[in-house]
Amino acid sequence: MCAETTRDKGFASTVKGAGSIPAKGTGAALKREAEARARGGGQQAVAGSDSAGVTADSPYIQVDRTLQRCQYSQDALIEVLHTAQETFGFLSEDTMTYIAHELKLPLSWVYGVASFYHHFNLKPQGEHSCNICMGTACFVKRAGDIVETLEREFQVKAGETTADGKLSINIVRCLGNCGLAPMVILDGTVHARQTPESLLDECRKVVQGRGPEPREGGNK
Repeated sequence: MCAETTRDKGFASTVKGAGSIPAKGTGAALKREAEARARGGGQQAVAGSDSAGVTADSPYIQVDRTLQRCQYSQDALIEVLHTAQETFGFLSEDTMTYIAHELKLPLSWVYGVASFYHHFNLKPQGEHSCNICMGTACFVKRAGDIVETLEREFQVKAGETTADGKLSINIVRCLGNCGLAPMVILDGTVHARQTPESLLDECRKVVQGRGPEPREGGNK
């Protein structure tokens, strides 16, 4: 629903400290578009648009449609961010700047929300994604060793994507099911009670195109 609120106490502290974005977005064209839209007011009808504020040749056309449907409500921030990620694959600084302007929100607020939830990506993602929970229970049960094993095998640091664009390795906050620790989400599939060896095997399979095989315990 458009009325889904984003002002949640759970990420209020994150937002408060997010005054700037540490890495520049990669879409120079999107940044130019955002700046042009900002100068023009962003919500006015122009020639070639299918409705007010939705420009047919704009890279933000899907985002604009969601904004209009939700009547530019600030409470629709999460829904708008979802639309942007579905459109571009990740949330660049340029895209978040555009959304912040359209919803009349501080950029720090938009960035705080995007960085709080693990399903939002702030960098381009690979063909496959591996999200490793680093909550307390998972960390105690060797989630750190899983991260180190994948970094060594695929020669990539956590939070980045392999040089061939095949695999992104991400560390996420507690996924809320500590009974399955250590827990990993690989291409949207939950892998419970993993070991460094079992998850490495699963990642090799997806990278080689053999697909994952979900299982309850990698250490059995």
